[in-house]
This record gives sequence, C-alpha cells and structure tokens, in this order.
Amino acid sequence: MAIRLQEGPFDLGQEISIMTAARKDVGAVASFIGIAREDNPDEGAEPVIAMTLEHYPGMTERQLMAIETEARGRWPLIDCLIVHRFGRFEPGDPIVLVVTLSSHRQAAFDSCNFLMDYLKTQAPFWKREETVSGERWVNARLSDNDAAERWEGQH
Repeated sequence: MAIRLQEGPFDLGQEISIMTAARKDVGAVASFIGIAREDNPDEGAEPVIAMTLEHYPGMTERQLMAIETEARGRWPLIDCLIVHRFGRFEPGDPIVLVVTLSSHRQAAFDSCNFLMDYLKTQAPFWKREETVSGERWVNARLSDNDAAERWEGQH
C-alpha cells in the first residue's frame, strides 16, 4: 500500500522516478495533482486567501487504504500512490497526488480518475477556507458525488 499523509510538499518527478525505477513491466503512468485555488464558485465570489485541511489520524489512513484497495481490485495496477497533504494551503499550493502504474494506459487513466473521485467524496478531510470576510467550512459538492457515482456497479 502506497499511501502517505504529510504536511510538507511532494515532488511529482521524484515520486514517479522512485515508482518506475528499474521496472520493465510498466506501460503506462497516469498522475493527478490537486492544487489549492483562489476561487470557490460554490461558496461565493470572494477570493480564497487560504484553506486548511483537517483530518483524524488513523481513520484517514484506513479510509485511504480502503479506496486504494478498491482501485487495485478493479484494475490491473502494477503500483499506485496516494499522497494527501493536510494543514494550511495558499492558492497554488499542491494538495493531493495520485499516481497509477499499469501495463496499459486505459487502466492507468481509469484508476487515477476513480481514485480522485473517491478521495473527493469518501476521504475524511474537512476544509475550512479563509477570505477577507472571515472563515467558512466548505460543503461537499453535488458534482463530486455525481462523479463518484459513475463508478457504482462498474468493476
């Protein structure tokens, strides 16, 4: 299981180099980096100054492992990595990294999409945004739930 929760940044190139070093069976690498942005169209027009992600240690790792296990059961993955940061972020800061390795591109693409859809809806993180007017907790988005629901019944 390749799951990490951390406060500090990650390096995509370094992570992929470590995962693919001396491998001859990898035909596809898919990756996704989620980045903190200044706007939150669901919450209003005020720019976001910063966002804080909170989680419950132990519970979060268990859920991330369950999500990764689900992906490995659905696709023929050679390897998989989820790095999720917590703490305070400013717009432009990377928050989450997902990397999937497979022999074929479709499995790498699909599993990477699945992992992000499930991380957005099932990972126990709580987001609080800072604006010039103050702080607010971020509600779950219906569009994220819709994206995750497309995987229901697919194996």
